[in-house]
Parts: sequence; C-alpha cells; structure tokens
Amino acid sequence: MGRPRSPRLRPLGVLLLVLSLWLPLGAGDSLPTESRFVNSCIQARKKCQADPACKAAYQQLESCTSSFSTELPLEESSMSADCLEAAQQLRNSSLLSCTCHRRMKHQAACLNIYWTVHPARSLGDYELDVSPYEDTVTSKPWKMNLNKLSMLKPDSDLCLKFAMICTLNDKCDRLRKAYGEACSGFRCQRHLCLAQLRSFFEKAAESHAQALLLCPCRPEDVGCGERRRNTIAPSCALPSEVPNCLELRSFCRADPLCRSRLMDFQTHCHPMDILGTCTTEQSRCLRAYMGLIGTAMTPNFISKVNASVALSCTCRGSGNLQDECEQLERSFSQNPCLTEAIAAKMHFHRQLFSQDWDGSTFSVMQENHSPAPRPQPRLPVLSFFVLTLVLLQPLW
Repeated sequence: MGRPRSPRLRPLGVLLLVLSLWLPLGAGDSLPTESRFVNSCIQARKKCQADPACKAAYQQLESCTSSFSTELPLEESSMSADCLEAAQQLRNSSLLSCTCHRRMKHQAACLNIYWTVHPARSLGDYELDVSPYEDTVTSKPWKMNLNKLSMLKPDSDLCLKFAMICTLNDKCDRLRKAYGEACSGFRCQRHLCLAQLRSFFEKAAESHAQALLLCPCRPEDVGCGERRRNTIAPSCALPSEVPNCLELRSFCRADPLCRSRLMDFQTHCHPMDILGTCTTEQSRCLRAYMGLIGTAMTPNFISKVNASVALSCTCRGSGNLQDECEQLERSFSQNPCLTEAIAAKMHFHRQLFSQDWDGSTFSVMQENHSPAPRPQPRLPVLSFFVLTLVLLQPLW
C-alpha cells in the first residue's frame, strides 16, 4: 500500500494563490490614514526615533526652532553651530522629503514636524518654500438628489439652490450649522468661528463645499452675490479692524497650520511667467485657496456684483516694503490662475442646472484635462475571498 500523495494545487489554485498575495489587503481604505502616504512626516519621525543619531539631531533642531521666532524660516547665517550641525545631519533622513495631508488625523503634529526640519531643507539646493501637503487630486462624481428642490421657487438663484443641496446632505448640513452658530451673534468669538469654518471645508464633501462657496450669480442679481459673499460669515470671520497685509502674513507664518496653507496656495496658484502660465491645474489651486478659509489669511469675495476675491487687509503704512505688500495683495486680487480656476468652477456649477436631467437624481463628473492619480480600487473583500478559495482547494 503506497504512501498517500500530498494534494497538489491545481492550476486554478496556483493562480488564486498568486492573486491573493498580489492584491493588497486594505487597499480600499477611504480614510486618509498615515500609512497610505508615501512618506508622512509622522512615519518619518518614527523611523528617525529608531536611529540614535537621527533622534539626537531632530531633538537639537527642535530646540533650535522653538528658541527662535517661527515667523520666518531659520536661515543658515542666523543658525548657531549646533543647529547648523543638526540640520546637516538630517540631510539624508526621510524627514527631509516628508509631507502631510489636509484631512489626515494628527495634521497639526505632522505640520509641526515638517516645519521643525524645515531649516535642513533650506541648506544647499533644496527648495526653500514648497507646500507641506501631499500633492494628490482625486476626482469623484457630483451626485445630487433633486427631489426636494421643488420647494424652491423656479427662479431661485443658484446660491440658494446649492445651499439647499447642502441642507439635504446630513453631514454638510451638520457642519454648516456648526460654523453658522459659532460665527453668529453680536459678540461672536472669532477664533471659534475660524475653527468651525476650517472644520467645514476640511470635512464636508469637496463638491458640496465648492458649490456652496463658488456658486455662480448673474451680475444683476445682487441678492445672490450678497448670499455668496456671506457664505463664510465675514462679519465674524474677518478682522474687525483691517490690518496691514504684511503684518497679517507675519501673524500667519507664526502658526504652522496657517503657514502651511499659505505655502500651499503660493505653490499651486502661482503664475510661472508674465503670461500667467499656472504651475498646476485648477483643481489644485482651488483646493489650496479654500484651505486658507478659517485661517488668519481668510480671503473672500469683495463685492456682491462680481466674483473678485481679496484678502481683508491694506498696504497703508508699509513704508519701504510697499512693493512687497502690494505683491502679496495682488497674489489674490489679480491672480490669473485663481481667477480662471474660480470662473471655471462657477461655469461648471451653472451647467449643472442648465440641463434637463432624467429622474430625480444625477451624477456627473467635471472634466479634468490634467493627469491625476487613479483612486485605489476596493479589494479587501476580493482578496479575502480568493484566499478562502485557496485554502479550500485541497478539499475539492
């Protein structure tokens, strides 16, 4: 009686086994967790902490940045010998190329790490001023339920219609009410108002937030323009006394979050030449612009009759820095990249209501001619199913 042969995997089993090993478990995670980033600053610091030399250099540089004003980056000439040595030691660390994400958990901690090691980036040929945020753009279909819009008058302006669409979405409505309550009242607390505004633009679906803020109005429709201008509750969110623009920027640079959002705006909405050629596509510029809302540098529409935007500041009293101040002011009020991005998004929003849609719901995707990373497919269930088939193969 021969020894029983061990069961052999059939060709199908071999294929399934290969697939189960190749398909990444967890590839369908929808939340932006640190493990999904190529090089999150939090992950990079963990690696650094495991290396005694890197850990010591990081701690030294941390003490250097805390002892100086965070208003401006530390320059090589102003750094002590110990700080300069620590910056040099971190040149080969993964901390130097780490990034953060707007909607990630522990965003504040990530940005603190980014700016702690920033002096090391300013040495040599590294780009001094770049956005700390991971440069990703994902496109999702615009989905709306038009059932309950019938309660509005047929001639209602689009800002009112998009406000109603937000109201019909539980999450958008909850977040909008939260900042509405924080930003209302005669004695509103501005810091609480700004915090709730940031929460709305970070947590609400991007399509809802953009539609609410960038709703199109006819030039003669003053009521629509006023509604759009009041979207961010400017009476509370903007400073009661108009500050100098350079002082406002200095205040912003002292805060890691505001500094990061401003840098992101300057990275993605900056014209490269006198012809107005933009550095990145419009979707990135809009995301960077909206990221500033809820910070000290919150911009807003300046009029109820057009879509021009500006900072709430002045260049009076800038002295010898008048040109620099006006340049900062123009980066919002006369920025062709930002103007075109806003106009394109408003045109898209206008088109949503210019067509006859079959049924009460519709889904539409805005055209994006620039390449964007493909979203990860949802594969955990498939991978688990394939692995189960492999394990059951010998029993067949």
